[in-house]
Amino acid sequence: MSKADFIETVASKGNITKADAKRYVELVFDSIEAGLKTARSSGKLQIRTFGTFHVSKRRARIGRNPKTGESIKIKASKSLRFKPASQLKEAAGC
Repeated sequence: MSKADFIETVASKGNITKADAKRYVELVFDSIEAGLKTARSSGKLQIRTFGTFHVSKRRARIGRNPKTGESIKIKASKSLRFKPASQLKEAAGC
C-alpha cells in the first residue's frame, strides 16, 4: 500500500476529505518521528495496541566483496525496527 492509497483509505473510512486525511496522516508520521527523536536515550517508542519502534545498532565488521572475494570494512550503523503488538498481529492473521 502506498502512502497515497493509505490516505485514500483514511479519507473513505473517516468520511473526510482527502486533504484532511493527508494532514492527519502527516501529523501521525511527524508525531512518530518526534517521539523517536525525544526517546533517543531509550531508543524506542511504544504505541500500545499498535507496536514498538526501536533503533537497532550494528557493530562495525569485516565483510567480503562477493565479486572479488576481497575483505572490506563495513561501518557501524543504526536502523529502525518495528515490532508489532499482539493485537496488530492477530488482526493481520499472524
